[in-house]
Amino acid sequence: MIEYYFAVDLGATSGRTIIGSLTDGRLVQEEITRFPNNLIETGGHFYWDIYALYFEMIRGLKEVARRGLTITSIGIDTWGVDFVLIGKDGAILRNPMAYRDPHTFAAMDDYLRQVFSPRSVYNITGIQFMNFNSLFQLYAMQQAGNSALQIAEKVLFVPDALSWMLTGEAVCEYTIASTSQLLDPQTGDLSDELIESIGMKRSQFGRMVQPGTQIGVLTEEVQRMTGLGPVPVVAVAGHDTASAVAAVPAKDEGFAYLSSGTWSLMGIETQQAIINDRSYDLNFTNEGGIDGTTRFLKNICGMWLYERCRKEWPEEIRQLSHPELQGSAMQVEAFRSIINPDDKVFANPTSMIGAIRQYCRDSHQPVPETPAEICRCIFDSLALRYRQVFGWLQEFMRPDTDASGVVAAKPSSTINVLHVIGGGSLNKYLNQFTADACGVEVLAGPQECTAIGNIMLQAKATGIVADVWEMRRIIANSVDTVAYHPTGDKAAWDVAYEKYLKICKQFN
Repeated sequence: MIEYYFAVDLGATSGRTIIGSLTDGRLVQEEITRFPNNLIETGGHFYWDIYALYFEMIRGLKEVARRGLTITSIGIDTWGVDFVLIGKDGAILRNPMAYRDPHTFAAMDDYLRQVFSPRSVYNITGIQFMNFNSLFQLYAMQQAGNSALQIAEKVLFVPDALSWMLTGEAVCEYTIASTSQLLDPQTGDLSDELIESIGMKRSQFGRMVQPGTQIGVLTEEVQRMTGLGPVPVVAVAGHDTASAVAAVPAKDEGFAYLSSGTWSLMGIETQQAIINDRSYDLNFTNEGGIDGTTRFLKNICGMWLYERCRKEWPEEIRQLSHPELQGSAMQVEAFRSIINPDDKVFANPTSMIGAIRQYCRDSHQPVPETPAEICRCIFDSLALRYRQVFGWLQEFMRPDTDASGVVAAKPSSTINVLHVIGGGSLNKYLNQFTADACGVEVLAGPQECTAIGNIMLQAKATGIVADVWEMRRIIANSVDTVAYHPTGDKAAWDVAYEKYLKICKQFN
C-alpha cells in the first residue's frame, strides 16, 4: 500500500493541497485541490479569511479520505510575517490583517525612531527592514489600540494557526518565526527584548519548534469531519520560501537561488547568520532554513508588478496567455524604460500601470504605453535588479573579514549556478535575461518547489530521508530543469546596468 504525505501550500493569491509519495527513489505528486486566497477589504483594512483557508484544508482532506488513500502526515506552508490572534477561550478573535495593509506604512519609521534604533534591531535579528514585518505590524496595532491584540492570549503565525486549528497545539515554527523581525538567530528563539518593546510577552507565542517536528495529531472534531484517523501534523518549513529552498535541486554548496513568484527572493544558504556592517547597509535578511542553515537573502518585488498590471489591462489583453503576452514584449526595444522594482511607489499603488508610467516620466525616460512596452520594462528592470543583488551575494561569498570581524559564511565557495524556482521559472524570457544580466548559468525549475519541499520535509520527519542533500538528490532525480546560459549582448547589458544604477541613485 502506498503511503502519502499531504501538503497544504498557501500563497498570497492562491492555495493548493497536494499529495506526494516516494517510489523507487523518486517523488511522485498530485494536486488534489486548488483555490483562491482572497484579500478582504473592509473598515479601511485588508484581511485574510483564515476560516476559508481552513475550509479548503478540510475539503482537501475529505477528498483524500473519499479516495481511500493512506496519509502518513500533514504539513502546512504559507507566506511570511502575518499572524492570527487567539483569545483566552481558544477562539480566533478576528481575521488576520494582511501584510499589504497600509496601517504599517508609517509604523516602521516611528518604531525605529521612538523605540529601538535600526542598527540595534538588525544586530538582534539580522532581518531586512520592511514595513510589514510582524514587529511593525504588532507595533502599529498596539499604537492604534487594536482591541483584538489587547486581549490576545496567543499570537500564532499563519501556518502555525492552521496547524493549531487541526490539532489544538500551539507552536512557533522556526522558519516562519524568522520572517517576523522578532527572532534572534544567535539564540534560536524570539527576542524577549523586542517582544517587550511592543508591550507583549514571550508566553503569548507558541513553543519554538524546528522543521521536521511533529506538532500533534488531528483532533477528534477534524477526524469526524474528514473521515480520517489521528493523522500526525508535522511542522515543515512553515515559511513557503524555506520549503522552496529546501527543494532546490543543487549538487553542492556553490549555488544561489532565486525564488521567483509574486515576490522574488535571491540568496545563498549559509551555516550561520551574516550580520555585519555591509549586510546592514544593503538591508539583507537572515531567515531560518532547515538542518541548522540560514537563508541569507534579499526580497525583490518580483512578478507582483506584472500581475498587478495584467489585472488592469482590457479583457482582450487579459485573455492572452502568459507566453503570448510576454512574447509580444520581446518585439519591443530593449532597455527603453527602466525602473527600480523595489522603489516604494510600487508597494501597493492604486494603479501599477500609472505608477510605472509616472516613475518613467519623473526619471525623464520614454513612457511605456502598450502592454508589450510595460512588460518589457518590467522584465528588463527585474533582470537588472537581479544582477545588482547577485553581485552583492558574490561579495558576501568572498573570504574577507569585515570591520566587525565577521567572516563570510562559505569562504571557499563561489557561485557557479543560479537556481530559479517557483512559478517564475516558467518565464523563459526573464530566465534568459537573468542569465545574460548576471553572467551565470541559470537552471530553471522546479515550478512547484514549495510543495515539493513541504512533502520532502515530511519524509525527512518520518526518517525516509536523512538530510537536505539526500532530499535534493531525490528531487533532482524527480524533476526536469531547463538550463539558460549567457548568450546576449554583454556590452548592451553593461550599458543598461549603468543606466539602472543612475536611475536608482536619482531616486534615493
